[in-house]
Amino acid sequence: MRAVDLIRRKRDGGELSRDELTFLVEGLTDGVVPTYQWAALAMAIVWRGMTPTETAALVEAMLHTGTVLDLSDIPGPKVDKHSTGGVGDKTSLILAPIAAACGVTVPMVSGRGLGHTGGTLDKLESIPGFRIDLDLAAYRRVARECGLVLIGQTAEIAPADRVLYALRDATATVESIPLITASILSKKLAEGIDALVLDVKCGDGAFMSRIEDARALAASMTRIGRALGKPVQAILTNMDAPLGRTVGNALEVRESVECLKGDGPADLMEVSLELAAEMLLLGGVATGRAEALDRCRRAIADGSALERFRRVVIAQGGDGRVCDEPEQVLPRAERVELLRAEQSGHVQTLKAFAVGQASMLLGAGRRTAEDAVDPAAGITLQHGVGDRVAVGDVLAELHFNPPHAAAVPEAVAMFKAAVTIDAEPVSRPTLILERL
Repeated sequence: MRAVDLIRRKRDGGELSRDELTFLVEGLTDGVVPTYQWAALAMAIVWRGMTPTETAALVEAMLHTGTVLDLSDIPGPKVDKHSTGGVGDKTSLILAPIAAACGVTVPMVSGRGLGHTGGTLDKLESIPGFRIDLDLAAYRRVARECGLVLIGQTAEIAPADRVLYALRDATATVESIPLITASILSKKLAEGIDALVLDVKCGDGAFMSRIEDARALAASMTRIGRALGKPVQAILTNMDAPLGRTVGNALEVRESVECLKGDGPADLMEVSLELAAEMLLLGGVATGRAEALDRCRRAIADGSALERFRRVVIAQGGDGRVCDEPEQVLPRAERVELLRAEQSGHVQTLKAFAVGQASMLLGAGRRTAEDAVDPAAGITLQHGVGDRVAVGDVLAELHFNPPHAAAVPEAVAMFKAAVTIDAEPVSRPTLILERL
C-alpha cells in the first residue's frame, strides 16, 4: 500500500477503504506517511469530499490512534457539548456546571481560539491558577469529584487530530465537512462520553456562514456519531451577532459568572439553557424539554450551578473567588476606549466577524496558533441588535493594554464597520434555528 496511490485515487474522485484510511492515519502519527502527502490528501478531500462510510472510517482510525477513555465507573450519564466556534460564545462555562448540578457528568475536552473565534481554554486560563493540562488520572478524579472537568486535548487523546488539525490550518483545508467531522468526533468520542450535543453555528461570525452548509455539517456529525453508537443531537444557532455582551477571555468569564448567578444577557442565557437542556435529555435525567429547561433554571436559581463552577475552578487550581468577586480576581486592561453612537435610531446589525476581528487586534485572540493572548483584552458591548440608541450613547468599550495601543485605530474602524443604525425598528434575531 502506497500513500501516493491513495492520494491519486481520492484526487480522481475515488473512494478509500477502511484499511486504507487506517494506514494513512496511523502513518501520519508514526511518520511513515509524511505531512506533505497528508497535505495533498487533505486538499483532495476538500475538493472531492468523502462518503459517509469513508468519513466514519476516518473518525474511527483517528479515534484509535490514542486512548479511548472508559468512565463507566464514574456515576451518572456522561454527556459533552461541542460548539463549532463563534464570537462571544462562552456557553461551555455556563452549561457545563448547570448540567453537572442536574446530575449529568460533563467530561469536556476543549480547544483554543484562532482568528476571530474565542476558545474555551483561553477563557479558563484567564482565571489565575486554573490548569487545563491535567493528566488522565487527574481528569478522572476531577470529573468524579465535581461532576465536570474542563481540560485541553492531551497527547493521549486522538493524537492524529493534533497533527492533522495543525496541518489543515496551515494548508487552507479547514473548511471540509468530512475533515471537520473527523476532527470533532475523534476527540469527543475519546473522552468517554455516553452522548454528545453539538452547537453548530451559522451566520456572519461562524465558519459555516450559510445555513445549508451548517445543516450539512450537523447532519454529517449526527449521522456518523449515531452510526458509531453514540446518541448525538445537533442544534443550529445564530452567529450573525456576538453572543452575549462581551468578547474577550476574562470579560467572558465575568459574564459567565453573572449568568450562573441569573444576571446574564437574554440571548446568552437562552442558548446556554437550550443546550444544557439537550444534555439532560440525552443523559436521560429529564423526560421532556420543558422539564429539562425547568431543572436548568432551578440550578441557577438555587445556586447549585454556580457552586459546581466554583468546585471545578478550585479542583483545577484556580482561584475560587472568581465566583464571588470576579472584578477583583480576573485581569483587567489598563486602558478602555469608549465608542459612541454617531446617530440615533435602532441597531440593525452588529456583525460578529468584524467584532471578533477587532477583539483579536486588541490582543484577545490569535492570528496564528503561536500568538500570545492578552486575557484582559476585548470588547464589552453596551447595545445589541434591536436596541434603540441616541447620539452619544456608548455602543462599546474597547479594553486593551499598552502593547496593543497601536492597533486601536484599526480596531475602532473595524467595529464601526460592523454596526449599522437606522430609524426603523428591527426584531431581535432568532437564536435557535433548527434541531437535527
